[in-house]
Amino acid sequence: MTPPPAAIDVQSLTKLYRRWGKKRSIGTFKSALLSGRPGRALAPDEAIPALTDVSFTVAPGETVGIVGPNGSGKSTLLKVLAGILRPTAGSVSVRGRLAALLELGAGFHPEISGRENIEINGLLLGLSRKEIARRFDEIVRFAELEEFLDAPVKTYSSGMAVRLGFSIAAHSDPDVLLVDEVLAVGDEAFSRRSLEKFAEFERAGKTLLFVSHDLGLIAERCHRAIWLDGGRVAADAPAGEAVTLYRESVAAREAARRAQPRSAPAAGRPRRVGSGAATLAAVRLLDSAGRETVRLRSGEAARLVMEVEAPEPLDDFVFGFAISTVAGATVFGSNTAIDGFVPSGLEAPSTVALDIPSLELAPGVYSVDAAIHARDGSPYDYRRDVLRFEVAAEHPTAGVWSPDRRWSFSEGIRWKT
Repeated sequence: MTPPPAAIDVQSLTKLYRRWGKKRSIGTFKSALLSGRPGRALAPDEAIPALTDVSFTVAPGETVGIVGPNGSGKSTLLKVLAGILRPTAGSVSVRGRLAALLELGAGFHPEISGRENIEINGLLLGLSRKEIARRFDEIVRFAELEEFLDAPVKTYSSGMAVRLGFSIAAHSDPDVLLVDEVLAVGDEAFSRRSLEKFAEFERAGKTLLFVSHDLGLIAERCHRAIWLDGGRVAADAPAGEAVTLYRESVAAREAARRAQPRSAPAAGRPRRVGSGAATLAAVRLLDSAGRETVRLRSGEAARLVMEVEAPEPLDDFVFGFAISTVAGATVFGSNTAIDGFVPSGLEAPSTVALDIPSLELAPGVYSVDAAIHARDGSPYDYRRDVLRFEVAAEHPTAGVWSPDRRWSFSEGIRWKT
């Protein structure tokens, strides 16, 4: 049996933008005419690639996420697919009715009412006037804009504009829906309704392609994910696998960045304080195999290691670690005094290790503080935010603790298998 043609087919897509620099001496068409040198105003200094040799296909009914850092070409890709931008090279094909929600307020006329914008955008998306009239009440109800329907769109908040744009696109009965990060502007209730709408589209065999920085959402809701890095496809794989590869790349880059010496201290509290009677030469995080890492899985064994030095022998010392969220909330902290160790002597460069058999943290990024201090708390070497690491898990968890857990139910409750 011949498979159906792809809903989206992208082959060797390249998109270049022009960069203009100081060589341009004429800034407007009028000034170009008055100068008598109109040709010089249009000479670009160089072309900047936003997308380079991007190829992929999306089958009808497939839900695909696009991930990558800012500037990686995600939004440019959606604009090319939507026909807003023309490719510099390569080809793009989209089969069926297309609806796109790409930018906040895109396609709206700010001076006219929401009611009029619904009619205009519906026509642009290929609906007839009868179809718009038939779906009008449902569009307004989904967007929750009944009270503001006749107000100019320029008076809408960002969330209201997003709700209206998404509602129009969702109710245009598209075969292919493109959605950019703008859904993040909506509130919790709207996000839930949007996800329910996505589920309806999937059941109806619609094709979805959306950009999001919510990696958990991508891993949970998408069949596949495409990771763009520097305008190129770095990975095209099952969503969970692509998200994992992207996260590992981000963690590795962040570790390399933090390893670079800082030219100036960060604002706020000093990152390192102490008398220097003892010093931290290095602080590392090791995984269950004893390898240095910046990424762990929730529940995995971990070892925090500090290498310590003392210029002169010491008999008063305490070693400690603390783990916090990057927002500053303490998750865990302990030291050798709390855990009952009484110091006797520190005379040579030494290694101190704290083993955590099961690091049961929720997915997220965490910060480590390390310290050597006297028993009265006087710091010898206290280093805040000395390293960061990421915890990954199969499923999201509220809070910061993600313990091993099991559910049980009485006989009157059944679950689908």
